[in-house]
Amino acid sequence: MDNSDFINNLTFILDTQGIITDPKEKISYDTDWREIFHANSLAVVRPKTTEQVAEIVKLCNDYQIAIVPQGGNTSLVGGASPTPNKKQIVLSLNRMNKIRDINTIDYTMTVEAGLVLEEAQNIALKSDLYLPIMISSQGSAQIGGIIATNAGGNNTLRYGNTREFILGLEVVTAKGEILNILRHLRKDNTGYDLKQLFIGSEGTLGIITAAVIQLHAKPKSTEVALCALADIHQALKLLRLFHNYNPAALQAFEYISSTGMQLVRSNIEDIYFPLETETSTYILVELALPEKGDKLKALLETVLEEAFEKGIVLDAVLAESETQRQNLWKLREEQAESQKRAGANIKNDVSVPISAIPEFIVRATQACQETYPGIRVAPFGHLGDGNIHFNLVQPEHEDPDKFMQKSHNLMNIVSKIVFDLHGSFSAEHGVGQLKNYMMSEWKSETELDLMKKIKKALDPDNLLNPGKIFPKS
Repeated sequence: MDNSDFINNLTFILDTQGIITDPKEKISYDTDWREIFHANSLAVVRPKTTEQVAEIVKLCNDYQIAIVPQGGNTSLVGGASPTPNKKQIVLSLNRMNKIRDINTIDYTMTVEAGLVLEEAQNIALKSDLYLPIMISSQGSAQIGGIIATNAGGNNTLRYGNTREFILGLEVVTAKGEILNILRHLRKDNTGYDLKQLFIGSEGTLGIITAAVIQLHAKPKSTEVALCALADIHQALKLLRLFHNYNPAALQAFEYISSTGMQLVRSNIEDIYFPLETETSTYILVELALPEKGDKLKALLETVLEEAFEKGIVLDAVLAESETQRQNLWKLREEQAESQKRAGANIKNDVSVPISAIPEFIVRATQACQETYPGIRVAPFGHLGDGNIHFNLVQPEHEDPDKFMQKSHNLMNIVSKIVFDLHGSFSAEHGVGQLKNYMMSEWKSETELDLMKKIKKALDPDNLLNPGKIFPKS
């Protein structure tokens, strides 16, 4: 059986729009968002139904062709891209984008895997409901990929990771069986909770085709402030102050370094920086409540007043309109894009205990600058839940390829400090093919062995997203 037979058999499952074989048309699917990983797939297949996904998987079993499930292709670790030297297809879920159900009594929505997150959020808002997974790529990231990577985001501090929102799943297994566990129940203690296996599995155990998502009440009042602090140590004091007053109102507590702020102001259009004070540490804080009134603004002003009195905050500005709120958030949301425009960059998506964040940032910054003089250390991220994107941007006017040759060395320097502080080398982006080599160093032999046994049990032929998560043997 050759590849042409395989492609021909796909035509019995999909329409002409569902199969892409032209190399020029495939390139955006075969290449990751950061343009680090690229490999040629035999074809990009775009099913419209779960049944078609199941038939494609069965066909791939017959031909022993690997499958790379792909949503919006926004992975930062090569988790949704083909791997070299492998017969494989990219299975794009982008045509499976329907809302199957929205229930305003149960506060749930049932959606297909190819629905873009922002579209799901907008549909929920029309029913006065709220889907609080807030990530920079929400305009292109799709529900299936978000679940498969257990995405975090800006609101994790309050609502938790994606895992906390998922009540039920529909999954196509490695053998082409349809596993329907699309339950709407908050409580179901009947045996193993199978959906948890697939959440965060990066498409290596099954292909998520639909999900039941838990929604929340829409916030009726929101307040945002950008604060300038003398150093990162003051950020923990400010976080504690907000917790002391009303932890239930705290929705986001985001950190931006001075370098990160400089890069976003230099590389992104229509950026507004409203503070008079320039310093090493900035915090963007958002409060929200499901009730209207001035209570929230008074709370924010009270906390910041005390923070000024105690010398925690040097300067601050409060958003007085929705436009101002969006402008403040733009300083945070455009961090990744501004760093991409500034040159080659190395991404470290790490987590440490919140109490260890100042030590981590100080140690890691010093270590990277000593190792690579001129490097621009630009950390930012979700300080409120311990997740820092410790990103490194090439020195100005340097060859990007030369810089990227040092990427593993620099990632290892950062990761060693994270390890010392009992953290994780991947807080929310996943492992993919960029960081799979770290797994054997970070996971115990017992833990890794159990993971491999689960993979072998659910995908015995290693056809689902090979080369991701597990270190190369």
